[in-house]
Amino acid sequence: MLFELFFLLKDDVSGLNVFRYVSFRVVATMFTSLIISFLLYPWFIRKLQAQQIGQVIRDDGPQSHFSKAGTPTMGGVLILFAVVISTLLWADLKNPYVGVVLGVTVCFAVVGFFDDYMKIRGRSSAGLSGKARLAIEFGVVLLMMLLMFKSEAFSYSTELYLPFVSTERFSLTLPLWVYVPFAMLVIVGTANAVNLTDGLDGLAIGPVIIAAGTFLILAWSTATVLHTTEIIDGVQVVSRFDVARYLMIPKVEGVQELAIFCAAIIGAGVGFLWYNSFPAQVFMGDVGSLSLGGALGTLAVVTKHELLSTIIFGIFLVEALSVITQTTSYKLTGKRVFRMAPIHHHFEMKGWPEPKIIVRFWIIAIMLSLVALMSLKLR
Repeated sequence: MLFELFFLLKDDVSGLNVFRYVSFRVVATMFTSLIISFLLYPWFIRKLQAQQIGQVIRDDGPQSHFSKAGTPTMGGVLILFAVVISTLLWADLKNPYVGVVLGVTVCFAVVGFFDDYMKIRGRSSAGLSGKARLAIEFGVVLLMMLLMFKSEAFSYSTELYLPFVSTERFSLTLPLWVYVPFAMLVIVGTANAVNLTDGLDGLAIGPVIIAAGTFLILAWSTATVLHTTEIIDGVQVVSRFDVARYLMIPKVEGVQELAIFCAAIIGAGVGFLWYNSFPAQVFMGDVGSLSLGGALGTLAVVTKHELLSTIIFGIFLVEALSVITQTTSYKLTGKRVFRMAPIHHHFEMKGWPEPKIIVRFWIIAIMLSLVALMSLKLR
């Protein structure tokens, strides 16, 4: 909205020309979502408490969590509000990728909202059935994929690229019937992996912020063309510098605008973390974890970093694999691999203090993101 307004006025007010730069709008978006979060969370937490919208703790969970029962939950509603508002204010709304990512994020938030609502209403840790939730999520993502491949507004392909390998050396073009299910699995899998990670105060939102920061850089690099000006023999010459081609990374026209969306997640995430850090005053709930996970998964797909995302989402991937391993092992052998799954509960049962687990997981997430960013040059 503001981007459209300032763009129209840039010829009349020269200073407004700065708003056309993604780098400037990234900072503006981040501060907007951060301020929204800081200003509204105290009021929002009081409203949640007044409505008795509190966390329901699973009976078989760690005993240390029983004291968290009743802590306000569904704080992800305000994260979503801050992300959507700041993105609408500062992003180019004509960009089709912005609409796609916002659409998936909001739809997954709706699924998470009903899941949270059913848990709170029934005073039980059981919400929507797993099959129903997955069916809705896959349906949403399928519609997104059909839109991207059917609409001429998108410049998108079924090519798959390997991390740390130049796009000029290797790219695998998958058949549409193979790529679409694969992309759907990336998005839905990421959403539910983030949901599984959200079990300790600040545990999920930290890696989400780190992953969003990583995709901010990747989105900007994937499609950006820099224009440089120099004087040659008294003549001003404007040349184009294609960042994606120079770095030999996947190139998707238009996705640089998603850096604005990533900045919105970072700002809203930091604002939420202020109140979610140990001991938490509010939890994000499924409405937050599913929407943020769906957003990150969609970013991985539309920027063509599907395989690289396995590194960026390393924490979420390990959490999901620990649950799969635990469930499979128990069904086949009757034995458990971990003391409790997801794996962060395993460390709790071993006696690790909650803050230590959280910070160590954050450190690992930072290291994984740095490894992913190294792929921009090591190809």
